[in-house]
Amino acid sequence: MSINNLQKENNKFLLFFLFKLSFMDIQKILSEFKKKIDLEIKDYLNKAVKEARKKDYLISEALRYVKKFVLSGGKRLRAAMMYYGYLSTGGKEKEKILKTAVSIELIHAFLLIHDDIIDRDEKRHGTNTVHFRYQKLGKRIFPESDYRHFGSSMAIIIGDMVGAIGSKIIFNSGFNTENVFRALTKLQEIISMTVIGESKDIYMDYKGEATEKEVLQMYEYKTAKYTIEGPLHLGAILGGAGGKILKGLSAFAIPVGIAFQIQDDILGVFGSEKKTGKSEGSDIREGKQTILVVKAREKMNPGQKKIFSGIFGKKNLTRKDIEDFRKIIIDTGALEYSKNFAKKLVIQGKKEMEKLEISESGKDFMRGIADYMINREL
Repeated sequence: MSINNLQKENNKFLLFFLFKLSFMDIQKILSEFKKKIDLEIKDYLNKAVKEARKKDYLISEALRYVKKFVLSGGKRLRAAMMYYGYLSTGGKEKEKILKTAVSIELIHAFLLIHDDIIDRDEKRHGTNTVHFRYQKLGKRIFPESDYRHFGSSMAIIIGDMVGAIGSKIIFNSGFNTENVFRALTKLQEIISMTVIGESKDIYMDYKGEATEKEVLQMYEYKTAKYTIEGPLHLGAILGGAGGKILKGLSAFAIPVGIAFQIQDDILGVFGSEKKTGKSEGSDIREGKQTILVVKAREKMNPGQKKIFSGIFGKKNLTRKDIEDFRKIIIDTGALEYSKNFAKKLVIQGKKEMEKLEISESGKDFMRGIADYMINREL
């Protein structure tokens, strides 16, 4: 090997090492943050359970289960985005923003509880979903009743309560009154945008097909605005950031958030239940319209189309069904296309982030989180 070629190989190795180091660093940051925020979540919900017990045993018991449900898993990515959105734009009160970041995790729980009803999922992070837990409870206590409706009804009202608690945390956060008002207004916008994305998702699932444009619009509203842009904005607003900073954060957040959802879809098809915490093949079973599915449909031959049609949306999937579906996604090039698309979106987001007038530590976090979006396995 020539000296030049050796130098090129060394450079490649160095770049690879630096990337891996950056990725491991962000994993460590998120892991350490999760430990801190989980303590705050636990403390807050313990107090909520104690307060509810004075008024109604059923609701206090429900909140106790919500605590188990919330703490059973999750990366606390939204809370981290809120926390670092605040710090990167000049915020100094670390303890106060950490406690306030519990709000977005409870809003997340509220939306997940409802989303699990829509998707008919029985597991979340390896734990029974709230509606499924109450279905089983209803079947035992009211065997002659419509226990499924009982479970869904309980989950809806419990989710609503958790959402109200999430808003209350920001209201009582103690930050500047004007900024709190702006943050609460932003929170309602986040929820509204998520509802729009969810409605698009439901409509496409029932229609049984979608275009790439439709799927990307759904990703923007349901994931990018909710998971990345919204929490970043909440933190920045509580730190006193103005419109220019918020606009710049959006330019970073939307493409990176879409990349996050593409990776989520890949994990939804190729991830194991042990890693994702959801029933294996749940996205296939529910007939989820994703970029993977859209691109596979474009490239399928007649034989693949016949196999795909017999599997996609099938409620009783076999191991062979899942493997055959995965093979179609790979053989049509849909997996490679989706991975490359996500990488391009991350590059776009990082370019926009470099233009932001925020702290260098904030930029470091966003660089790391952008790479994390497309390389995570959980």
